[in-house]
Amino acid sequence: MSDRTPSSATDRTRLADSAYSSDRDLAARQSIYRWQTPRHDLQGIVAGQLAGVRGGGRVVDVGCGNGTYLQRLRAERPGLSLLGLDLSPGILATVPGPVAVADVTRLPLATGSVDAALAMHMLYHVPDIPQAVRELSRVVAPDGLVIVSTNGADDKAELDDLFHRAASDVLGAGREPARFSIGAPFSLEKALAFLGEEFGRVRTIELPSTVTVREPGPVVAYLASYRAWADQYDAPFDATVERARAIVTDRIAREGAFEIGCRAGILVCRR
Repeated sequence: MSDRTPSSATDRTRLADSAYSSDRDLAARQSIYRWQTPRHDLQGIVAGQLAGVRGGGRVVDVGCGNGTYLQRLRAERPGLSLLGLDLSPGILATVPGPVAVADVTRLPLATGSVDAALAMHMLYHVPDIPQAVRELSRVVAPDGLVIVSTNGADDKAELDDLFHRAASDVLGAGREPARFSIGAPFSLEKALAFLGEEFGRVRTIELPSTVTVREPGPVVAYLASYRAWADQYDAPFDATVERARAIVTDRIAREGAFEIGCRAGILVCRR
């Protein structure tokens, strides 16, 4: 899930109507971090970065998904004025308001109208990343900040390799399955160049960790959560996931665990 990065990763219809039509698949990917060491509290880190935003300050979470950041901020900073935006009306159905359907490349917000904007693990889904960064910069007040998160190019490489091996087994000898990466367009390695076009100061908080699972279920659920992009893998998706289940079950039986290296990062941007 890494050399090939077709436009399907940013296809608006696919994102809104399939990949994020509900929070089922997103929640499956989020849940794997229950087995993370060290355990990085991304929502807590973001809340800490917003400490300088005073009560009554306006914060917009662009691409808010199932609202995990909004939920945390409402609990810890009830004085903030919070707004969630997402491309998918389906996933917003589970998020307490105020929320609205919106595209990050055309934000329905006045220039300088918010004190902070969040874009957490979502800019790799945008077909025009520079335009999205310009919009985030436009809507934030001159002394405000933009907080972005993404993953490194080598994040969860073990899961990529597992899926690729399973697909190879399903296809049989002599056929090489495609690799596909959703996050490649806006990896940690590329993010600074995009953000530096609009922001004079960009600080990166790197968050390396290891996920250690001792049963196959969380790994299988994570792989299956990419069903919206099943047509990108060249191998029958369900059969590949089931082959991956067999491989990881055997690995855990022999070694006691399956380890996954993770490398996420948060970028704090100011003018």
